Amino acid sequence: MRVVSLLPAATEIVAALGAVGRLVGVSHECDFPPEVRSLPRVTHTRVDGALPSAAIDHAMAEAKRAGVSPVEVDVNLVAHLRPDVLIGQSVCDVCAVGEGELARLVATLMPTPWVVTLHAHTLDEVFLDIRRVGEALELRDEAEELEAGLRYRLRRVADQALGSRNTGVQHAAPLRKPRVLVLEWLDPPYVAGHWVPELVALAGGQDVGSAPGEPSRARPWEELAALAPDVVVVALCGFDVARAHVELGAVTEAAARALLARRVEFIDGNAYTSRPGPRLVDSAEILTRLILG
Repeated sequence: MRVVSLLPAATEIVAALGAVGRLVGVSHECDFPPEVRSLPRVTHTRVDGALPSAAIDHAMAEAKRAGVSPVEVDVNLVAHLRPDVLIGQSVCDVCAVGEGELARLVATLMPTPWVVTLHAHTLDEVFLDIRRVGEALELRDEAEELEAGLRYRLRRVADQALGSRNTGVQHAAPLRKPRVLVLEWLDPPYVAGHWVPELVALAGGQDVGSAPGEPSRARPWEELAALAPDVVVVALCGFDVARAHVELGAVTEAAARALLARRVEFIDGNAYTSRPGPRLVDSAEILTRLILG
């Protein structure tokens, strides 16, 4: 079975199912596990990722206004790779091939591959996507086993967070949960949504910026400062921690600096919070350490 993945989360799901050897093509952003880095890249982006955040945001907005996809597919290469299964997504048109572009690609392929479209906005939906991929790859048992293991780890995270808050005094009033704000972009500021509030709750915090399943959205610095979080977690979409430090250093707004004078922690958003796949569980474990210390 030959599989082409159009986004990193799908690639990581396939690998976690023990089927990395079936991948014959991946997106330009797929970098985990390391062995996929040598595979043919079937997509590329029109936007220079080295640009500052504001310039990237502007370029994305311009592409949307022009009706142009920021991510392009090498149709000829995909056809040459002859995939039996093609995995795409319909959550975000910014970082990966969108639903419309995916439909146009499939229409050109003969024979038509089995198309799996990931559409997760919550943790339960991530597990549903894992089962969908498992079914397409005829790895249903492996998908069930993977889900069970990931859910077990999430329960461990929740138990650890609860244990760290236990005062040891019977009938004592529960401790206040730390107020947590997770930012996935800084210029303009975007609050992380989708599955991130669930991860924060599992890690023992209270997400004050978003609710489970809500899309990530831009909010002004003044509004974010008024939320008075105890911890600000900088988890930038598509960027690692080093790049996040650079982006944070470029923020000059007074309201932003007041907010960021609070306790600020960093997580590799590119690897752990932006990809709806198995490493979201790693993200929950990391958030527990960052939020509760």
